Amino acid sequence: MRLSATDLEHGYALACQTVVEGDLEVFVPAQEEITRHLTTEKTAAKVALPFDYDWRTHQTVAKYFVEIPPPDLADNTDDLARLERELARHYDLRDLDAPLAVLRTLAHTLREADWRVTVVIDKSPQRPRLLDVLPGDQMQALYGAAVDIGTTTVTVYLVDLFSGDVVETAADYNGQIKRGEDVISRIVYASKNGTGLMELQSLVAMTVNKLVERCAHRRQIEPREIYKMAIVGNSTMMHILLGLPPEQIRLTPYITTVNQPPQVLATELNLNIHPLATVDSLPGVASFMGADITAGVLSSGTCSSDKVTLFLDIGTNGEMVFGTSEWLVSCACSAGPAFEGAGVFHGMRATTGAIEEVWINAKTYEPSIRVIGGGKPRGLCGSGLISLIAEMFITGVTDKAGSINLTLPTKRVRQGEHGAEYVIAWAEESDTGQDIVITKPDVDNLLRAKAAIYAGYVTLAHSVGMTLNDVEQMLIGGSFGQYLNIEKAIEIGLLPDLPWERFKFLGNTAARGAYMALLRKDARDEIAEIAKKMTYLELAADNAFTDQFMAAMFLPHTDMTQFPSVEKVLEGEEQ
Repeated sequence: MRLSATDLEHGYALACQTVVEGDLEVFVPAQEEITRHLTTEKTAAKVALPFDYDWRTHQTVAKYFVEIPPPDLADNTDDLARLERELARHYDLRDLDAPLAVLRTLAHTLREADWRVTVVIDKSPQRPRLLDVLPGDQMQALYGAAVDIGTTTVTVYLVDLFSGDVVETAADYNGQIKRGEDVISRIVYASKNGTGLMELQSLVAMTVNKLVERCAHRRQIEPREIYKMAIVGNSTMMHILLGLPPEQIRLTPYITTVNQPPQVLATELNLNIHPLATVDSLPGVASFMGADITAGVLSSGTCSSDKVTLFLDIGTNGEMVFGTSEWLVSCACSAGPAFEGAGVFHGMRATTGAIEEVWINAKTYEPSIRVIGGGKPRGLCGSGLISLIAEMFITGVTDKAGSINLTLPTKRVRQGEHGAEYVIAWAEESDTGQDIVITKPDVDNLLRAKAAIYAGYVTLAHSVGMTLNDVEQMLIGGSFGQYLNIEKAIEIGLLPDLPWERFKFLGNTAARGAYMALLRKDARDEIAEIAKKMTYLELAADNAFTDQFMAAMFLPHTDMTQFPSVEKVLEGEEQ
């Protein structure tokens, strides 16, 4: 972004090039304020059980009710051995690993409960691990949590491990946002002053804890009643959660510390569930291909389909997987924050007041808009930006290079302080009291983002001797995909020009993959196999990607034969 002469006169400066030398007052523009819960919290509430499930067979964490004969002078067996004896007799459980924290309360619990207790055990280690001994019969419910740590959003599913049902959901912005909106910014911050990493770890742990507490409160349980957690996220998010230095992820040759992290205890990560609960950070593939994608490949069915499938998760990064049940290749590209409304002059997140859909009259060039929550607009979110630029291109407000046509007979196009711009809403129509516009630099930001995504598709397909026309189904994960207009996304060249019936929007595939791994060990093992099986293509080392990127830096592409449906629309407009 460049500042105009007027901006400079009013004392504005670019934050990224400014050194703070004293006290200052920070003004947050209205469109940057977060004023409502995320839509993901609403849409995640109805989650179907993805497969057959019987906790006795599939679950690694279990509860067992036992009645123990109390000791006397004729039977002075110690308390733990007495408990183990009954578990072996009734449930064939032997050789328990009993942590010191459990032993410290065992004697008191057994006697206060009159030797009738419910035992919680994790059967996943080689030796069954004793998690808790509860007084009386507490076999009514057993809880776990599935967590998706996104760069922008954290989502939590609270799951009844007996039934397998998702009983509560919650979502909120990742607390790390205050230290950077993208993974690169956070990697840089994590390496600062020796304390940046622990601060970021604390921020994401607090976010997860807040959501867990919200779910627990709704369910009228305590967070410590959650005995298992499965977590997914991109490689950077997983490193920060585990307190692993992430700086090598952004430096050539882009290496992670570990792609398949070990299971740890909740207390080691400051997570407010049962301190001895197992926290399973699911496996990723490489520096920019994390567990959110391997989990998504499982839950989307990409790994089990005979159809040639292109699986995509769009966010700050664009991660994609191409293949069938027999083979999988993957890559990731930096799309930047444009799809989330950042890096745009009047951009904002998808909250109340964001323009999410735009239509432009081809004769008058007047726009019609749809605003989240109704009311007056405050800015443009990602889906609104895509919709607007598609309409501007189809109606001739912009050309293929994204340049705004200032010769049109409308006041909507004009020369602004930041170059040519199109006015979406006049000041009296907006909630901010200012004209809401899109500028040429805004268009350029989106062109770069969509070009990176499209070039990634093409490069993946070409790497296995195929083209995008060979794609039999395109599966789109992530909350952003739920609000994507297929027609508009094709018109700007973000999505390939395929028949619409081949596109399927699946919502939060990462969270559902974590949910599946939480329920069944075989599903968790399958995610690990997906990670091992997947071939990762590092685009930074691929010259073909650069060529494809440059070709895609136009609306919708330099080669219109790749977008025949858009070409027909343009021909119809000309007639």
